[in-house]
Amino acid sequence: MFDSNKIAVVTGASSGIGAVYADRLAALGYDIILVARRADRLRTLSTRISKVYGTKVGVIDADLTKEADLVRVEKVLATNPAVRVLVNNAGNARLRPLAKSSADDSLSQIALNITALTRLTQAVLPAFLARNTGVIVNIASVLAVHTLPISSVYSGTKSFVLNFSRGLQQELAETGVKVHVVLPASTATEILDASGIRLSALDKETVMTEENLVDTALAGFDKGEAITWPSLADASLWDKYDAARSALFAATQTGKPAPRYKAASTPAHAA
Repeated sequence: MFDSNKIAVVTGASSGIGAVYADRLAALGYDIILVARRADRLRTLSTRISKVYGTKVGVIDADLTKEADLVRVEKVLATNPAVRVLVNNAGNARLRPLAKSSADDSLSQIALNITALTRLTQAVLPAFLARNTGVIVNIASVLAVHTLPISSVYSGTKSFVLNFSRGLQQELAETGVKVHVVLPASTATEILDASGIRLSALDKETVMTEENLVDTALAGFDKGEAITWPSLADASLWDKYDAARSALFAATQTGKPAPRYKAASTPAHAA
């Protein structure tokens, strides 16, 4: 793959958030490598971006839930010295009760939302650290901090993305490598319809366009945010939540049973 300019690699780039990230990064002067399963869409997007911005665009037709395809993308990230940005956008959602879900549905979410994201991040990180520069963008979800009766697996995967990203941010704090995590709420993308929740069934006022989502996320990154909530107007809500989370963790570091568990008489289960 070409290496004449700085490159941004975008996964899940055939439509939606990934396609918009590719467009915006090309406008910023990056050459682009598009990664997704649907090669026909990738070629169409590649042609349009090249024509509009005069940038080079490469295409990797890959299903990141498949080992051989994942390895091909890992190799590009690990060996191409021009890669400067990785957008881990590829993901899927199957929103239904676990008891009514197939194991394949659950495992495919874990494979794409967790395993692929982790492996691609780990593949690119040594090169970023060696150059002391690079940006990793991980797309999580507001469901990283909330669950629904139909979102146990999806919420679990996105909670991983958030906590994985936060830990990595701390790990890289003294380096030139940046990790930006984005938590979209309902967004008008194909993944929503594929999840089992029809876009048409939602209140239009609660759904953000993919263009607004990406533009807001990029604005958050430019402001120096490590975590961006594109639709959250009152940022103090997140600050309070995060402060409470930290206080909760600190309060667990006593090494002693909590007093409320010290029974005054013989426990019922011992009778």
